[in-house]
Amino acid sequence: MTMSAGTITPPAVQAHDHHATQACDVFVIGAGPAGSTIAALLAQRGWKVVIAEKDRHPRFHIGESLLPLNMPLFEQLGVAGRVADIAICKYGAELNSPNHDEPVTLEFDQAWDKRFPHAYQVRRSEFDRILFDNCVEKGACAVQQCRVTSVEFPSTGGADIQANLSGEAPQRWHARFVVDASGRDTVLASKFAIKKRNSRHSSAALYGHFTGARRLPGREEGNISLFWFEHGWFWFIPLRDGTTSVGAVCQPAYLKSRTSDPTTFLHDTIALCPPLADRLRDARLIDPATATGNYSYQSEHMAGDAYILVGDAYAFIDPVFSSGVFLAMNSAFLGADVVDESLRHPEKAAAARQCFEHTIRGGLEQFSWLIYRMNSPTMRALFMGPKNHLRMQEALLSLLAGDLFRGTPIHWSLRAFKGLYYLASLAHPRRSFVAWRQRRRMQGSRWTETAST
Repeated sequence: MTMSAGTITPPAVQAHDHHATQACDVFVIGAGPAGSTIAALLAQRGWKVVIAEKDRHPRFHIGESLLPLNMPLFEQLGVAGRVADIAICKYGAELNSPNHDEPVTLEFDQAWDKRFPHAYQVRRSEFDRILFDNCVEKGACAVQQCRVTSVEFPSTGGADIQANLSGEAPQRWHARFVVDASGRDTVLASKFAIKKRNSRHSSAALYGHFTGARRLPGREEGNISLFWFEHGWFWFIPLRDGTTSVGAVCQPAYLKSRTSDPTTFLHDTIALCPPLADRLRDARLIDPATATGNYSYQSEHMAGDAYILVGDAYAFIDPVFSSGVFLAMNSAFLGADVVDESLRHPEKAAAARQCFEHTIRGGLEQFSWLIYRMNSPTMRALFMGPKNHLRMQEALLSLLAGDLFRGTPIHWSLRAFKGLYYLASLAHPRRSFVAWRQRRRMQGSRWTETAST
């Protein structure tokens, strides 16, 4: 296997009969964080793994903010030092509300478990490349610019995969197991028609990268800033090279109302949020802005006899808590155990799949409960006036850090926080009704997944 200037060419592609079917134990569709992680883990366990990426690393991707519970995953993968070299530390989140005079900063060192006091902000092209190279170093056979066109599951077992490689004849593989890590392409969920739009939440995004943005001072320079405004919320993510990622997650109806190009519309939207506009007063947009459908979805199930879905290939939720990369990598770690068990002990595969799905769904539900209500006045007031009664703040910070899968005893305190939310909503019935009606309108809005630039 050769590696040169970012090109990874497996021997199978260098010399083989284009009409022959190649064999492997595991075929991974997609080389984002989920795909590269599970490919590394399975190759390290001795399985013959092929990972196919439709693009070529490094490639652009949004979603630059990580969570503290990513850190132990980097250690287990052996990439902690390389990730640190491209990252800026994120110790917490600054929250800005138009209904409150001063911002509030929530810091991860105040979470239930104090051992994970920071996370990272990363440029995804660099970060994803590190994970991709690592899976190759661990022994995965990586094929880039390879778009999977069909996956079939014959009655004899395993899966037959066909893919188009850039500049080459179509290729075919037979794998004992398939991992769908195709992200929002949702290859298997689309094939099985099990991808369902989340009717309880709908959003769309508009974003760009700036130079010259004014950051927070000192230790807080790398913190993410969140700005609520009339139509949703903004992210402000500082990157190590001086670039700042800025984006708005809005009601789909608002983005559908635009009559200008995305760049002009982004500037106009920023102007609706004076505190953010002030931070960007001397900043310059590097490239044209992007507008994209960003609504939530979830598949009806995430595993079958010879396949699993990991990361966004299974579900996508609003990125308000920067959970995307962590949930993708965590599902890859848990999914690697399912694949390994299925291949070694087929009689235990069904139980392994059931446990995997139950665990992933539980974590998504915890994040989703907050996300559905994040723009409500009641939730905004609770975040802007944090209290640690019954350790609720510690539990909430643990959730925001991604500490949902290790048995940390935060669940009773999270239930107490939910109870507080409902009581506060009842105390302001008119305000709560208006927020509920607005959320219902958002649920009725639709926005295409096609990005426009």
